[in-house]
Parts: sequence; structure tokens; C-alpha cells
Amino acid sequence: MVTRNNAWPPGTPCWVDLGVTDIPKARTFYSSLFGWEIQDTPPEAGGYCMCEIGGLPVAGIGQSQGDMPIFWTTYLASADADKTAEAIKTAGGRVVVEPFDVMDVGRMLIAADPGGAMFGVWQARSHTGVQLANEPGSLAWNENMSRDYDANKAFYGAVFGYQFGDIGAEGMRYSTLDLDGRPVGGIGEIGAEHPAEMPASWATYFAVPDTDAAVARAVELGGSVVAPAWDTPYGRMAVVADDQGAVFAVMSTESEQEG
Repeated sequence: MVTRNNAWPPGTPCWVDLGVTDIPKARTFYSSLFGWEIQDTPPEAGGYCMCEIGGLPVAGIGQSQGDMPIFWTTYLASADADKTAEAIKTAGGRVVVEPFDVMDVGRMLIAADPGGAMFGVWQARSHTGVQLANEPGSLAWNENMSRDYDANKAFYGAVFGYQFGDIGAEGMRYSTLDLDGRPVGGIGEIGAEHPAEMPASWATYFAVPDTDAAVARAVELGGSVVAPAWDTPYGRMAVVADDQGAVFAVMSTESEQEG
């Protein structure tokens, strides 16, 4: 279990949220799947919801904007969103939404990396990000996947100061994103075996007690299976889509499965 109530170190994946066209539908799906207690926020927040476990924020759900696709956004922590925006541009990325204040809770931007994956940047004020991680129903891992692995490694290293721990295998290029010698996320290459239409993305993994049971429950709630469950040295994983098409992953460790 990881708990935290102050700002995450710069570069750490610190928050995830979902932009959807039907917020009530998303509330039903995720509260039923993960047991989230979903709280309303002030009217000026535009219907944004805070998802909690035991009173601790673990994710957000909000209204998608314009013709934006429905997807989970990973936010990387920053001490200064404006400086990070300039670093993104200098390193070859693109700032899609320039930095702006979110009431008194923080300052954020939306960007795209050289490989095409969208991500957010969060400068914490009163909202510091997730306060619970690595527990069932909460954030377990974030990873960047693209077809421009080398360029993306150079980009994220330049902007956020990551070091990289190579944990790839034959036919798979993959590294951890390390800060102060500690992995905070992953970065990998979408291989030729994947369909050409598979987009670059930041993937969100949620911890669950039992991967197979979580997949079955997601399907029961109207979701679908994107990649059936498989075993890895780090736990059993699967990729699913919710009932509005947003893709995310679930994973359980061996100890959780046994428990």
C-alpha cells in the first residue's frame, strides 16, 4: 500500500482521470467494478467527480471535451506547469492545452509526446493527486507505449529527468522510468505484431484482488475484453474497455491472488 497527502515528486504519475460523454454511466460502471465511492465536486467544476476508496482520492471522472476520444489520462507531477510546458516544446513534444488554473486545486496542461501519446501535467495546490495506490481499486502502474520508443525515451528524459532501467526481453523493448533510483512507471515499444491502428498511449493499470474475476465483472457490466488475462513476473494482467469504450488494464500480484 502507498498513501500520500502531499505533492508527488516531479515526473511521478500522480493522477488519472477519465473523460466520458456519459458521467452517470461511468459512475455506475466503475463504482460497481472497483467499489469506488464517487463524490460530486462544486458546480464550477463542470460535473467532475472524485473517486475515492476509504475517503482517499484514487481517480477522477469528467466530461469529455468537444470531439476528444474517451480515454484515461495519466498526469505527471510538476513543480511548475509553465516551465514544463516550455520544456515539452523544446524537447519536440506538443502542448495541446496550454497551462491553466483549475480553481484553487492546481494548474495543469495537456500535451502529446513525439510518439503521439497524450498525457497531462499536474502542478499540485490543494489537490495533490492520488492519496492511495497499489491497493485493490487504486492505481498500480502507468506506462507509455508508442512506435517511437527511442524518441520518446529521449523526450521524457529531457523533460522529466528520468533514468531508464531496461527490463525488455527478446522481441520486446521496455524500460522502467526511474526517479532517484526508483521506478515510477514504464515506457515501451508497440511492436509490429500489433495492428497498425493501435494508438500510442499512456496506459493506466488498476490493482485488483483477482484479475480473471475483474475481467468477468467488467464484461458483466457492459465492458469488453481487449487482451485476455496473461501471467507476467509482476502479476497477472488483462486489458479491458469500459461500457463507453475507454481502455484500461487490471493487474493482481500472486499474493493478492492467493489472498
